[in-house]
Amino acid sequence: MPAPVSELWNYIPEEILSQIFCYLSLQDRHTVLQVCKRWATAVSSSSVWHFTEISCDSGDEEGMLQSLLLFLSQIKHLKVVFDQSKEVNRKNVTRILDALAKQNHRLQQLCIVCHGENPYFYSGQDILQSIRNICDTRNQVDLQHIDFRKMPFTLDDELVGLIATANPNLHSLFINNRTLVCNVAPDTIRKVLRACPKLSALGVYYASLSDDVFQELLEPERAAFTHLDIFCERLDKYIPVISEELWAAVSQKHPQLCVDLEFDHTVPACKIPRILQLNIPVSTLQLNTYNYMVNQIRFVTQSYSGTLKKLTLQTTSSEDLNSSLVDLARQCRNLLEIHCYCVVSQEVVEAFLTHCPGLKQYTLKVTKERHPWKPVTIQ
Repeated sequence: MPAPVSELWNYIPEEILSQIFCYLSLQDRHTVLQVCKRWATAVSSSSVWHFTEISCDSGDEEGMLQSLLLFLSQIKHLKVVFDQSKEVNRKNVTRILDALAKQNHRLQQLCIVCHGENPYFYSGQDILQSIRNICDTRNQVDLQHIDFRKMPFTLDDELVGLIATANPNLHSLFINNRTLVCNVAPDTIRKVLRACPKLSALGVYYASLSDDVFQELLEPERAAFTHLDIFCERLDKYIPVISEELWAAVSQKHPQLCVDLEFDHTVPACKIPRILQLNIPVSTLQLNTYNYMVNQIRFVTQSYSGTLKKLTLQTTSSEDLNSSLVDLARQCRNLLEIHCYCVVSQEVVEAFLTHCPGLKQYTLKVTKERHPWKPVTIQ
């Protein structure tokens, strides 16, 4: 007689249980830990904890955090997501990070994601201090991937320099986190590149770039550099632009380089054409400027048709815009995504569907709709 369905779990090998449990959230792992001794053994396997995402969004998490602290040394890839509007969440995050700093861990990747409203006069100094504690050289830290793009606390030269010197094996570092002020100078980024010879992906503000930074990328011993993610904002109107010649030289030395460019709505319209140089291998371009963008779209069509994969526009409707988008669709045949947050003609929609065979997602509306506009996914 076959065993009842409720008992089938008893016949599943522990290795298979561990493979199943690695897909569970922290809360569910905590629950599994208390089911039975066999499940507790399976969920305690190091493979379950290599990739861990922690969500600190409620105060009732003491049991889960206690479970997590038992397995911190086994985590290699850690993503922390929390609502920074609540003090209890912020305390829990600092508690986790400080616990990491006090033990010999195997952490290779750290990603911190904040959501919710930022409290008045809160600058995240407690979180930033915990990150400093992790990077203390006595902890023998060896992070290889750091992503702070969604952590809205102002980073400075001292912290970024500490991260680089403490983690010489860094492969990727993203610090373009869209705060109001960029406090990371180009000289610090140049030092980061020198301290981390394996760094191949970098996310920064445009204000953190300079000719000297690009010269560092051109050093003969520099390893292959593949991804540059740049955020442009209002202070860039005071920043000298990177020359077309330097962009050409870096693109030639690093032929696999892909550049993502995002323009905030605070960037003066006159500065955008100066930043958009001919020889930039642009893969993703976001023009969130709400300005008249027809000339820029025509330049993008002429300059980036071979590299552009994703384009996002916040602009105003016009016949000239429709015409320029139809031409872009015909020329940029490698496009995977197009998102235009103003009304366009039906001809524009048909042009992208016809001429971009790899198109996976688009936001193109022919009539006004209530926001937020949802993209269409092509199966």
